[in-house]
This record gives sequence, structure tokens and C-alpha cells, in this order.
Amino acid sequence: MSDGRGAHDGRIGGTTGRAQLPNRTTHITGWGHEVPATILTNADLEKIVETSDEWITTRTGIRERRIAAHGETTASMAAIAAARALAVAGIGADEIDLIVVATLTPDHLMPSTAVLVKGAIGSTRAAAFDLSAACSGFAYAYAVAHGFITAGLGTRALVIGAETLSRSVDWSDRATCVLFGDGAGAIVLEALELPSGQDGTTRPGTLSFELSADPSGAYALWIPGGAGSDADPLIKMDGAKTYVYATRTMAAVATAAIERAGLTPSQVNLVIPHQANIRIIEHVSKAIEYPMEQIFVNLDRYGNTSAASIPIALSEAVAAGRLKPGDVFCTVAFGGGYTSGAFVTRWDADPTQGARAATVDPAHINVPRPEGGSNSGAVPEALRAHLDARGAKRQTNQPQ
Repeated sequence: MSDGRGAHDGRIGGTTGRAQLPNRTTHITGWGHEVPATILTNADLEKIVETSDEWITTRTGIRERRIAAHGETTASMAAIAAARALAVAGIGADEIDLIVVATLTPDHLMPSTAVLVKGAIGSTRAAAFDLSAACSGFAYAYAVAHGFITAGLGTRALVIGAETLSRSVDWSDRATCVLFGDGAGAIVLEALELPSGQDGTTRPGTLSFELSADPSGAYALWIPGGAGSDADPLIKMDGAKTYVYATRTMAAVATAAIERAGLTPSQVNLVIPHQANIRIIEHVSKAIEYPMEQIFVNLDRYGNTSAASIPIALSEAVAAGRLKPGDVFCTVAFGGGYTSGAFVTRWDADPTQGARAATVDPAHINVPRPEGGSNSGAVPEALRAHLDARGAKRQTNQPQ
């Protein structure tokens, strides 16, 4: 465990973890998310692989997940989520200084998803890049954007988590294909100038971080393919090893982040964990002695959306009235690498601003495409056949 003075056990500590540069921190002023309309239920999966609704639900807590349709991409969903976050914040795209997209399923190796988002939302001045830390990616991206802002390099950043995991899943492998879904979430992170002398028990905005990486699990959860490689481009996972790592690490990282903020778990109003598995979340609840009633869970509807899971959950938590000004929340995640990350924030935005997201028309957000088109928006063949058959059946059953 880190003592707050430096890096211990592979975690980032010191002033970066404490998030306490003189008179400036960051706070969330906008939020939004986008998920595909297509729903793939456990009953649907029974027709694709040897599994059952009971098996999936009892082992994971997942009942359904969203699947990107033809033409929906990581960049298109990220751009819509970003536009909604901008609308909620009440600012234009050219008031953003930085765009960071956390993703392990970019549409291309190059250009970055962030650059495509920049073009889609009409930004002309923001720096833009992607970040890869698997399911911990949003926590890492948040920390990077916070550092950018508190270092004085800008005042506002779009922090996005976006994934189309359905295109990186082996739909014949029941151990993995039941777990993942698609979607995107975004926040606007903005500079907040503070009076001197405020500590974590009173000041608003970002309070602390805890980030870690453990290469001993590099090949327990991974995608073999890469540039110049003809390796299998689909997710591979040692489920038992990953479960042990997740249950041990998420509790430790959440506890460390809360301690860095100068708080105790009883002073945290809401925990928003990475939505991977209900048993992992329940283990974290017990390990940090934090009630499940104060942990936000939506994985039953979306499954594991990797870097998108926390910003989607955050957006939904605000809409559900789970956060009000003055509330402290902690996010915590683990992912391939292995990686893990957490941050603690005191919420100070007006939740009713979320209604502004409805003013965004997705039809007006167009992601730049290469000449001649691209297959990055194609639905996997094994899945497309089922969805086409299901769609035809539903259309036949429609009342005339």
C-alpha cells in the first residue's frame, strides 16, 4: 500500500496521487453517454453458444448487453457521448483544450479515435489522443486530463471511455462472449480554482487518485493481434486468475484512493465500480465494509463495456438522482495489463443540467470516414446472422 510519498507496490503516489496542486483542482461540469439500440439478451445467447440465462446471471449478474449495429463505431458513440457532455456543461467544442479517449477497441490503429471525435464534434483547437489501459482506461484518462489542467496546459478536457467489444469477442467462446457489450460515456473536466487551506473534508472537485499496473497478468486477459501481426484479434481470458486479481486489487485500490483523499469509507456517498461481474462488486463491498445499497450497478443491462463502463454508470447515476452537490463518490476499476485505477471526487454540479443532453441530435454528428469506406463498423458474421434472423422474426410477428 502506498504511504502517500511515492510509488509503492507499483502504484502512482505522491503529489500526483494526492491531486493537490496549489489553488487548482478539477471538477466535472458535463456528462453524457451513448449505447446502441440493439439489445442482446441471455436468451439470445442461448441460441448462439451452449449457455443459459441462469448460468450467465448467477455467475455474472448480466442479463443483457448492447451491440453496435452496422455503421456504429467506437468513434461514433464516443462523439455522441462527448456532444452530450458538452451540452450539459453548456460550452462549445472550441472551448475544449484536450480530448482523451480511453479505449481498447479503436476503429483504427491510426488515426486515433480522439482525433475522429474532434472532427465529429467540430473542435478546431483541442489536442487529442487515445489511451489504452483496458477496463481501467477511464480512471487513467481522468488522471491524465487532471494533470494537464492542473499543470496549466489548459482549462477544460473531454475525457471519454468508448468500446465496441462485440467486434473483439469470439462468439463461439461462451466464457467470454457472454460478458461484454458496447457503449461510450464522456465527461467535461474543468479547472477549479480554490481558496487556500481547504482539505479533502471540505473542498469540491477531484480529491485523489490511485493507479497501478501489474505485468504478471499481461497474458491472463489480452488480445493477441497488433500491428504487423497475423495473430488472433479476439479477447483471450484466464477467468479464474483474473477474478482473483480483481477481487484483491479493486478493494485495495479503492481503499487507498479514499485514504489519499483524507476520508474514510463512511464519508463516501456512492461507489461507482467497473461493471464486470456482480460477484466481484459484492466482494469489494464486503472487503471495504461498504453497503451494496450505496454502490451503483448497471451491469445487468450493459455487461462489461470496459473503459466505457464507469462513465456510462456515472451518467446514469446522476440521472437517477444518486449524486447531489456535496456528495463524495469513488470510482474503481481493474483491467487487462493488469491495470487498476480509482479516483475520488466531491460532486458540485447541478444534476438537473443533465436534461440538456436531450438537445443533442445524433444525426448531426458525423465521424470522418476514409475514402472508399471502412469495415470498422461491420457486425461480426456469427452475430449478424442471429440478429438478422431475430429481426426478421420480430418483423413477421408485428401486428398488421
